[in-house]
Amino acid sequence: MRAAGLLLTAAYLAFAAWVLLRPHYVPWVPSPNLRPFGTIRADLAMGPGQAARRLLAGLGLLAPLGILLPTAGGRVDTSGVASFVRTVFAGLMVSISVEFSQTMVPGQLFDVDALILNTTGVALAHLLVVPAVRRHLRRRGAPQGRVDIPRGEAPRSNRADRPATVARTVTDPKGPLLPQPDHRPVGG
Repeated sequence: MRAAGLLLTAAYLAFAAWVLLRPHYVPWVPSPNLRPFGTIRADLAMGPGQAARRLLAGLGLLAPLGILLPTAGGRVDTSGVASFVRTVFAGLMVSISVEFSQTMVPGQLFDVDALILNTTGVALAHLLVVPAVRRHLRRRGAPQGRVDIPRGEAPRSNRADRPATVARTVTDPKGPLLPQPDHRPVGG
């Protein structure tokens, strides 16, 4: 599962880099946005349909990393909080790398709101999917029908009046293997 997670994560990062780092040849490029929520406010001023499309695009752009990064880590029995923090931090670092790389691409610019939306998308995807999947994998991996016997107690046989018997194979150098009953209690 971990190898598949690593492969899918690498493929998605390559796809995201191709989408985000292509040059945009436009006659006019606005200045970089270094003020938090400036672009988000401008998007909201465009109307509900346009704002929803642009905000969901920002949230969804790196959101698959919220699922792919924990899969690439391959840890099922890890703390949910630690997994969330690691995943969100890694998503933030990917988003920062992309934003700084975009400054070298024609027609692209740095936008602090893209960092906010991308990181929020990673966090939401992680919270919505990863805990439920880990819970399912933990249940599926747990041994079925396991009975824990308290320390100091021997397991009981199906019949309460007799101790359990175990078949024991006796080897005789001159004869065949013969099963012989052993009347010792199991576990004793």
